[in-house]
Amino acid sequence: MEVIVELLIRFWYLWVLVIAVGILDLFMPRIKGFFGEKSVSFFLSRLDETKYMVINDIMLQVGSKTTQIDHVVVSNYGVFVIETKNYKGWIIGNEFDEYWKQKIYKSKKSMYNPIRQNYGHIQALKKILGDFPEVNYIPIVVFTTNADLKVKCKTDVVYTIKLLKTIKKYNKQTLRDSVKKQVYSKLISLSIDGKENRNAHIAQIQNRIIDNKNKISNDICPRCGGKLVLRKGKYGEFKGCSNYPKCRFILK
Repeated sequence: MEVIVELLIRFWYLWVLVIAVGILDLFMPRIKGFFGEKSVSFFLSRLDETKYMVINDIMLQVGSKTTQIDHVVVSNYGVFVIETKNYKGWIIGNEFDEYWKQKIYKSKKSMYNPIRQNYGHIQALKKILGDFPEVNYIPIVVFTTNADLKVKCKTDVVYTIKLLKTIKKYNKQTLRDSVKKQVYSKLISLSIDGKENRNAHIAQIQNRIIDNKNKISNDICPRCGGKLVLRKGKYGEFKGCSNYPKCRFILK
């Protein structure tokens, strides 16, 4: 026992290092996400402030639910709704897929289609900004250069270094300065702050994921509540919603 204690004292710095590495590994996804969003914030800060009004990391209440949006840019050319992702490896997917794939060598992981995620954000904004029917919404999904994008879609899915160029290609003025400022002010006034509220939002998302998994395990479509049935496709059998074509949910 004394030998063990002596070794612990003599090599204390190694134990500190092991603990530090463990903590870093635990929080690495959150750290990467933080810096990913900060890099986008930096690029957005370079936009002309007379034309673009930037809101970073905004949380809004929509009915009984909350929605958290990485970046909203209110401009004379529309409202840009930006979803940020900090993944590495191949990112594979299509516009209407429920899930995309992240591939790193032989390892594959699923991720919820960020285009769909951003679509949900836009629907929330449309409800909140119902008094401004003239607003057009422009979705953009942004990945850091750690990713190798292999996606097929009409929606803008770009690298952070291409973000400003993508925003500036929309150059047809659709909103007057007065409307732009009113939209910005309303969003700021409705923004939810506070750690408790954000933790509640995270818990809400986690509960939704669990609920969807339970529905799928009971052959219930998580999108519309229809029955999941076995179908035959070009690449073999799969489960899809019985309410097709109204609901195009596919279990992959």
